[in-house]
Amino acid sequence: MEELVGRLATKASIDSVVAEKTIGIVLGFLRNEGPSDKVQALIDQIPGAEAAIAANSSNGGLSRLMGGGLMALGTRLMALGLGMGEIQNVARELFRFGRDKIGADQMSEIISGTPGLSKFA
Repeated sequence: MEELVGRLATKASIDSVVAEKTIGIVLGFLRNEGPSDKVQALIDQIPGAEAAIAANSSNGGLSRLMGGGLMALGTRLMALGLGMGEIQNVARELFRFGRDKIGADQMSEIISGTPGLSKFA
């Protein structure tokens, strides 16, 4: 997890605490919206990912009002103070990291199998 947090903080120019929260939110989104077997393979390659997902899960209040999907993901990331440019940088770096960990083919399957995600690839 530290490797990924460091990469996101550097490449997207965001604080490491925000980077870790972002990772948990995005991986939780992928788990809910993407091809579960491929997403789980990615999660399994990131030590600490399960804890980050659990710490940043959306299981109440405002999250229910936002609904799900990509719009809810964007809203949650903007609530962390990320702008659209930063969200795009985060997405690109996460995809790069994913390709390094599980290969380009599996990462492409996650991207194509998750509604709306290809816009950020």
